[in-house]
Amino acid sequence: MRAIRGGVLVLAAVAAGVLAVGDRPTGAAPASEPMIGHMVYFTLTDNSPAKVRELVGACEKYLAKHPGEAYFATGPRAKTPDRDVVVKDWDVALHIVFKTTADYERYADAPRHKQFIDEQKANWKQVRVFDSELAGSQGQ
Repeated sequence: MRAIRGGVLVLAAVAAGVLAVGDRPTGAAPASEPMIGHMVYFTLTDNSPAKVRELVGACEKYLAKHPGEAYFATGPRAKTPDRDVVVKDWDVALHIVFKTTADYERYADAPRHKQFIDEQKANWKQVRVFDSELAGSQGQ
């Protein structure tokens, strides 16, 4: 009996996970275009802890919650061990996933995005932007 209850719980958890992925029921037709991953890496002129916190706060204030945003995160570089493949020449990362290319384009032209740039760019030594189509994902 204990094994049956455990199996039922596992099946329920798997079913819940399947339904939660992408917030659409299984078997639903995928959208016609992939989501867009917008990853930005800022290297600061003044990369003191206070200035890093300031930029993270500005990202949260101006760049979060834009229409069509599926995911948002920002933060300082992690203090992970050195490895040959880990790039550590940046201070703050921004990760936004947009449901469609059109959502990304609206974000790029949004007044809050432009205000963020105007207020923060004086402390940017380098900004690298990596935009990608997210394989296996579909806009919802």
